[in-house]
Amino acid sequence: MQNIELLMPAGNLEKLEYAIRYGANAVYLGVVDFSLRAMRKGQLITLENLKEAVDLAHKLGAKAYLTLNIFAFNNDIQQLEKCIDIFKDANPDAVILSDFGVFNLVRKYMPDTQVHVSTQTNTLNYESVKFWRDLGASRVILARELPIADIAEMRRKVPDVELESFVHGSQCVSFSGRCLLSDYFTNGERKANHGNCSQPCRWSYKLVEETRPGQYYEINQDERGSHILSPKDLCLVEHIRKLIDAGVDSLKVEGRTKSLYYVSAVSKAYRQAIDECLKNPDADLHKYFIELQKVGNRGYTTGFALGHNDSDSYSYDISKGLAGADFLCEFKNTPINENGYLVKIKNKIHLNDEVEIITPDEHFTTKVIEITKDDEKVELGNTNDDVYLKFTVEPKNYQYAIARTIGVKAHVS
Repeated sequence: MQNIELLMPAGNLEKLEYAIRYGANAVYLGVVDFSLRAMRKGQLITLENLKEAVDLAHKLGAKAYLTLNIFAFNNDIQQLEKCIDIFKDANPDAVILSDFGVFNLVRKYMPDTQVHVSTQTNTLNYESVKFWRDLGASRVILARELPIADIAEMRRKVPDVELESFVHGSQCVSFSGRCLLSDYFTNGERKANHGNCSQPCRWSYKLVEETRPGQYYEINQDERGSHILSPKDLCLVEHIRKLIDAGVDSLKVEGRTKSLYYVSAVSKAYRQAIDECLKNPDADLHKYFIELQKVGNRGYTTGFALGHNDSDSYSYDISKGLAGADFLCEFKNTPINENGYLVKIKNKIHLNDEVEIITPDEHFTTKVIEITKDDEKVELGNTNDDVYLKFTVEPKNYQYAIARTIGVKAHVS
């Protein structure tokens, strides 16, 4: 069977483990200052625990790629040189980079580590792929702005380098990572290319005529303003066969700042879709598109992949990703007792609620038949509470189980 890599984001150690257990063959991770995401929650991946993170991925049978893909200023290069021994000791399977200076340092100090050229280089043609291959890169991460037909041509003309393509997640209004709106609107305090974009493309805008100060006009008839720059999220789950046939080696999901639920559910959906597609090239993958509506999104688009990208690829009424299902609880890794399973409540759960439980190996509907908090039976589990739950149908392996509401809410398109 053809080997297609599912590459998932690892925003922290917990998400790294869940991503792999739910189906990822590889994860990409970064430390603050050198990657394009500023992490805020969980057991963050730092210089101190980077090796622990890479070792954990290897222990679970997956690869770990280190992102050093900022465009570096002099001070970044100086800081990188101070940290290079830490990166080398962590022993990632590859380093993802975009800057020529960073490339030089990695080749100098980590000559045995593979180099993956970041999507930040906006690689759009086969001559660029050849250039990076000849410079020593083992993989090129292609620009999101490419049609699948162009990828196929790249593969035909450059068969001896790996190609990686984004299949899911947020998109930039500009070429990926090259937008300067955040830099401008925050006086340089939140640089898009240094992982702290304020996402002005998601802001609500109104029109002002210069001779009428203070009089605002809707650009689009919407009481919330108009998000005229905000692209919908990419979702290519129904087109995996086309990407495989085009010669893509790795299918990549965006989202190192997304939730544990997002990472788990998306990893599971793409893992199942890839496996089914490889067994049956004519498989109908629409059910996985429905599954992906249950995680946070701004509406979905195929972007440039099918050869067109028009006004339907933009979200004009929402800026934040809205999930089609609510993440209800995360199961704790503690022994079951007479009160059931210990969980951390993420959104309110009521007695007798019907819920969906997903695990790395299962997906089923069940009902909450008992809630216990502080040794008392209660009717409600509140957000952030640690409570015990009992269900009519129980997971066989609950260690990495999560629960969510049933179905897809109407606001997701």
